[in-house]
Amino acid sequence: MIKVLVVEDSLVFQKLLVDNLNKDPTIEVVATARDPFEARDKIIEYEPDVMTLDIELPRMNGLEFLRKLMPQYPIPVIVISVLSDKVFDAMHAGAVDFVAKPISSNAQSIKEFVQQELPGKIKIAANAKLMRRQLKATSQKCVDSKNVANKNLVVAIGASTGGTEAIAEVLKEFDTNIPGIVIVQHMPQGFTKMYANRLDQQCKIEVKEAKTGDVITPGTAFLAPGGDAHMEVVKVNSQYQVVIKKGPKVNGHCPSVDVLFHSVANVVGKNALGIILTGMGGDGAKGLLAMRQAGAKTIGQDASSCVVYGMPRVAYELGAVECQEKIYNIAKKTYQVLKNM
Repeated sequence: MIKVLVVEDSLVFQKLLVDNLNKDPTIEVVATARDPFEARDKIIEYEPDVMTLDIELPRMNGLEFLRKLMPQYPIPVIVISVLSDKVFDAMHAGAVDFVAKPISSNAQSIKEFVQQELPGKIKIAANAKLMRRQLKATSQKCVDSKNVANKNLVVAIGASTGGTEAIAEVLKEFDTNIPGIVIVQHMPQGFTKMYANRLDQQCKIEVKEAKTGDVITPGTAFLAPGGDAHMEVVKVNSQYQVVIKKGPKVNGHCPSVDVLFHSVANVVGKNALGIILTGMGGDGAKGLLAMRQAGAKTIGQDASSCVVYGMPRVAYELGAVECQEKIYNIAKKTYQVLKNM
């Protein structure tokens, strides 16, 4: 049984969460709190396995609470938020994952949220590894990366739970001479644009939310938009481009890492590098195997540095992963691999 503390100041929404979470036979809401001060006392008293946390709270906001809480009481936290880039600050502060708060007028989205999405995230969080910031043993400069961008190569990256921090860790190390990058990170609609803009400000390379027709060029990363569409790579004349296609969920996700990786295997073949990062489930594993079978190089994040060693584990067990690396070594390894392609 997973013991959950619900921190939510709206009594109506709090009751909705409690009533529905308690319907799941593997989840028990052991306590509720309306602000961080109540939450702190409930954590000490009930020792919950997982906490759901609203960002906007009275007396102290959820983000500040997280920053104060995690060093003293490390606990898996699922942030519940309206559309706001504060969720990425929360992830950086130690939250395991986040969910978009449903619109109150949409009964179907509320039902899916309380009966499927949130319980699923809680179950993943209960088994997630809380990561501490790891210091790099080497300088920021990875390797001599001259001439890497002159090759007609594509780097494809897939991630899920814990991926917002993992992707940032990798992209921040890249110089503008890195080949074009395509990324699928499981994330709700609306948040992907905010995340891309945030990364664009933090990285030396350009990062943008992808749209159909974008040409994959060196020094640019394209993030698949969240919602009801998948991202694929196509070749038009001599250029690799992005296509966004509406379609059903694959492996429970839209966009799906598998869809992206399969397209890269078919279109780019041996001129691609696939990287699979932290995440629950197996999305991306078969696609990464297809990439390797097509002659592409592949890298998987290792178990010790994953928040959830799910997607990289399944890919490794399928034989899709050539080498496993800690998250802070992946950028360096990427340059080494690309230099020899």
